[in-house]
Amino acid sequence: MRAAVMYGAGDVRIEDRPDPKIQQPTDAVVRTVLSCVCGSDLWPYKSMPATDTGRPMGHEFLGVVEETGPQVTSVKPGDVVVTPFTYCDNTCDFCARGLHISCRHGGRYGLDGVEGGQGEAVRVPQADGTLVKLPVGADSAMLPSLLTLSDVMGTGHHGAVTAGVSRGDSVLVVGDGAVGLCAVIAARRLGAEQIILMGRHTDRTDLGREFGACEVVAERGEEGVARVRDLTGGDGIEKVIEAVGTRQALETAFGAVIDGGTVSRLGVPQYEEGPVGPSMIMRNITLTGGASPARAYIDELLPDVLDGSIDPGRVFDKSFSLDQVPDAYRSMADRRVLKALITL
Repeated sequence: MRAAVMYGAGDVRIEDRPDPKIQQPTDAVVRTVLSCVCGSDLWPYKSMPATDTGRPMGHEFLGVVEETGPQVTSVKPGDVVVTPFTYCDNTCDFCARGLHISCRHGGRYGLDGVEGGQGEAVRVPQADGTLVKLPVGADSAMLPSLLTLSDVMGTGHHGAVTAGVSRGDSVLVVGDGAVGLCAVIAARRLGAEQIILMGRHTDRTDLGREFGACEVVAERGEEGVARVRDLTGGDGIEKVIEAVGTRQALETAFGAVIDGGTVSRLGVPQYEEGPVGPSMIMRNITLTGGASPARAYIDELLPDVLDGSIDPGRVFDKSFSLDQVPDAYRSMADRRVLKALITL
């Protein structure tokens, strides 16, 4: 099969690799139909040291089950399925608590002998706990939105849930990337009354307005914080979802949140230290969030995608073939594309 492999910063190649095969009785092999490039893929694309072995890429995909191990009972060959971005058994104590990201028998695609999602097929460990059967065909127009349940929509939703967003709330989303835009969808879905989106790319913030943002703040730093406070009566905003991962974005979140408010981090941190010293503890700010347990949210969000209540697939603004995946990375890194859809 062919698949995308990263060999270092800026070096993504499409190469032939062995076809995945059932290795454990709980495995399934899924033939990929749609995949995509994640914002988190851009961090190694910018900084990964050169290697001779390479790293299979991709953790968001859906496809058709091709083969199952003898212990797999929830899906069968021919089923259209979506996977969360980490595999899990969905039965251990962490999964039972909704922390599928910490599953005792789980893991990540592209590591430990498991293929990445940016390829023609993937061996999925713990298939019964991981894969969710979709009630659509492999040619459904809904597939892009259903693909977002693999990661980006579930991650945006995680930010809204951990921030404690509920009906009538005021919410700030820091970042106009795909995760930030999905956080807007999630905040609106949970009943937020005022949603402010911080971003400087008008094509993205315009989409954010269509998703439910009431105001857009283009300013950054202290100017951005001052603008958010102006929009929220001067004291700051109740709930903040930080969807970038830089220290500046975290500082903005802390600057904009009201005393006693909540900041949820979604962006993969590109810093080791942050502004969490004495001044923060005196304000009683709750810092929460983290990597999304995407499997915990698929069943909840799936009906809303199927009935059209939410349409997160709109974050995909350009499609690429598998052979064009290196260009997909370049296009996203250069901010020419919001989120690249890969069709196989």
